[in-house]
Amino acid sequence: MEKKQTMQRTAGLFTFFLSGICAISSGVIVSILQESYGFAYSMTGTLLSFMNIGNLLAGFAAGILPSKLGMKKTVILLTFGYGCGYWLMGLSGWVGILMLAFFLVGVAKGSTINTCTILVGNNSKDRTKSMNFMHSCYAFGALLCPFLIAVALNGSRALPMFLLAACGILLWIVFIVTPMDTKEKQKVKTSDWNFLKDKKFWLITGLLFSQNAAETSVTGWLVTYFKGSGMISGELSPYTVTIMWSATLIARMLIAFVIPIKNASSAMIKMGIGCIIFYVGLMMANTQMAAILLLFAFAFSMAGMNPTAVASAGRMTSVTSMGVMLPVASSGAIIMPWIIGIVAEYAGIELGMASNVIPCVTMLLFAIAIKRLSIE
Repeated sequence: MEKKQTMQRTAGLFTFFLSGICAISSGVIVSILQESYGFAYSMTGTLLSFMNIGNLLAGFAAGILPSKLGMKKTVILLTFGYGCGYWLMGLSGWVGILMLAFFLVGVAKGSTINTCTILVGNNSKDRTKSMNFMHSCYAFGALLCPFLIAVALNGSRALPMFLLAACGILLWIVFIVTPMDTKEKQKVKTSDWNFLKDKKFWLITGLLFSQNAAETSVTGWLVTYFKGSGMISGELSPYTVTIMWSATLIARMLIAFVIPIKNASSAMIKMGIGCIIFYVGLMMANTQMAAILLLFAFAFSMAGMNPTAVASAGRMTSVTSMGVMLPVASSGAIIMPWIIGIVAEYAGIELGMASNVIPCVTMLLFAIAIKRLSIE
């Protein structure tokens, strides 16, 4: 039993690392596609939204299908999207194909998040520490993606997509060889829906909705924003993703191993305040160095929010609850990138990105509400 738990936890950490590469690369890939095919900002936002629609639907499917197919069959079915989606992006520039490709990548992203949360969270003694370490693995993968794409671009415009497809297939194979629960066991685990009556569950979900909206908008639009505004040169702008995820990795490792969080709700309030201050500063920056430093600070503040919020759900964490919480929360990642694209199309990319301060503020409000609930 202990060997199985170790295998599941290790698989969850490694696949989340690969998911970091595949998921965050979409923000760089969409910029490459925009340059290659001359897409408008609204189309760029639409492609990102299709990815997040896939992410949303996969979360629901990952919560419902295990009771019918079993967890392993469900995971194998849904996580093939990384390999298939990026392969399609490398083959065609037709808008319909690209929408399908981003949708499939989103399906794989959503199901991987759900699966890894269960594999790591349910096989760890310290949930907050483990969730932050798991998300550190994701951040490390995200940190590497611009370098992998830059190297691949030396071959051809399509090679980065095929490289990411290979990473997606490797992730899929790891899930195939990982022992998971049977269909019968999943039925027992997914029968309790009492979490839907818990006010804290919905406050955490609301906070994650705002966090997903704010973070995905930055990771998805950052490269395009810096290119469009001229703040950072076109050659350097893809590497701003590395700056963001370096800060994220450092913060999550510190939380996991150096400065463990003692009071989750208080910590989330402090993170929310930091996100607002540094994002507003980022939007007001007028030099390259200021933008880089403020981006680092914003990412550092945001880093612990998601894993800490998920960990604070405690006993409510199950296949079913995650199948509701994560996809509902991920709808923020659908709405906000699309809004930014529309605003950017009519009022400019600067105002579009400035609108992302709204989910930063609501994230803080939800954190305060969770703190008040815990006091009551």
